[in-house]
Amino acid sequence: MPRSIPAQHHNAPIDDLEHGGPAAFTRVPPQDLDAEQSVLGSLMLSGARTSAAYRFFAEILDTGITAEDYYRPAHQTIHRAICQVHEAGDQVDPITVAAKLAERGELARVGDRAYLHACVQAVPTPSNGQHYAGIVRAKAYRRAVIEAAQRILEYAYSDAGDEDEVRDLVEQQLTEIIAGTPGLHQAPPTVGDLYLGFVAETEAIQEGRKLGLTYGFEDLDTLTSGMQPGNVTVVAAQSGVGKSTFALNAAVAAAKTGARVMFSSLEMSSTELMQKIAAAEGKIALHHLTHQGGLTTEGWETIQRLGPELFQTLPLRVYRPDGASLGDIASAARACARDDGLDLLVVDYLQLVEVAQSRHITREQAVASVSRGLKNLSVQLGCHVIALSQLNDDGLMRESRAIKNDASIVIKVERPDLDEPESARAGEVDLVVEKNRFGPTACVTVGAQLHYSRFVDMAQT
Repeated sequence: MPRSIPAQHHNAPIDDLEHGGPAAFTRVPPQDLDAEQSVLGSLMLSGARTSAAYRFFAEILDTGITAEDYYRPAHQTIHRAICQVHEAGDQVDPITVAAKLAERGELARVGDRAYLHACVQAVPTPSNGQHYAGIVRAKAYRRAVIEAAQRILEYAYSDAGDEDEVRDLVEQQLTEIIAGTPGLHQAPPTVGDLYLGFVAETEAIQEGRKLGLTYGFEDLDTLTSGMQPGNVTVVAAQSGVGKSTFALNAAVAAAKTGARVMFSSLEMSSTELMQKIAAAEGKIALHHLTHQGGLTTEGWETIQRLGPELFQTLPLRVYRPDGASLGDIASAARACARDDGLDLLVVDYLQLVEVAQSRHITREQAVASVSRGLKNLSVQLGCHVIALSQLNDDGLMRESRAIKNDASIVIKVERPDLDEPESARAGEVDLVVEKNRFGPTACVTVGAQLHYSRFVDMAQT
């Protein structure tokens, strides 16, 4: 992530920045002080809970307006006082608001009682308060856009960071602006504020209405409650066991439910991924797709059928970056989120992702940085991440401590018949859930149909 940006020049105009030096901001930022006065006056006119106009008070606050949306600091202070009086259960009017401001030692600073009455007198009717609040918020949004642009300019003119960090900053600022959330304007909610939402979520979970994205395996979904947004599943296995197959199966299963998925492969080409999907969904032997003359007429008919029935309707994007940097993957994921949303991101695999390194950073620290970056990305975009990880010859996850810390679920893929072809468990794969933040750990056994490049529930074998 880019380092923090110096704030001292945020008001410097572009012309001054181009000449290499800061200057006072010469243009007045977007604002409408009359509208700000009218919002405050409307709130104080309609704040009596027993009055017929009280519904206008609620409508104004329902616009989402906050103290930070006002341009004039005195108006921010008055808005906070109004909200404090209201939250205390008292009637909101110029007298009670003035008392609250006096209690906090802020009354003289906002223009005394006379200014509160001036705000009230500026309003013809509180029924227009919602409209005034919309004007104030629109101006605040424009100021946020200007501030974001100035931050980008300053960082671009400075020598701080490398190309990836500059791009990351630009994308982060633009994503926040497009989403209409330029920053955190309020203190985080208390547990009391969260309680009703918690009860609703719990009720949905208990009634089976709140399940995460499916992995495509019934027992695994039951054990983990599916893939939840803002969380990471690490899938670890030795080379050749089938971790990429598992991840691709899960990606397709989630996409079939309508989830928007991006599969980022640093190992396989786009063609290889398409071959694996076709093999799994069409029950075509994978080697028939990859060898000259391998496809029968029936196989070609299946591929043609999969076009309109699957590939053209599946919300699954395949990203094969030219490089292998975390910044490239994050950039593509943000583009997906801006386009039509992103519910699941798959990264194949962790140890191949590159981060900016110096001689002072170890490989373990580099992988830890990637792991932490993917976790942060899952939270920022509200998606689930499946991150594949390579196991060494001893069955241990490389750089395991950091990877496990960031994961909500860790699944180790094991094939009992890998070293014993005559094993009684031939064709079985164990999905060993070693960490499960949403329930117990356990081992889920599925069937391996690797000639079709897929795993299936044991009931389907």
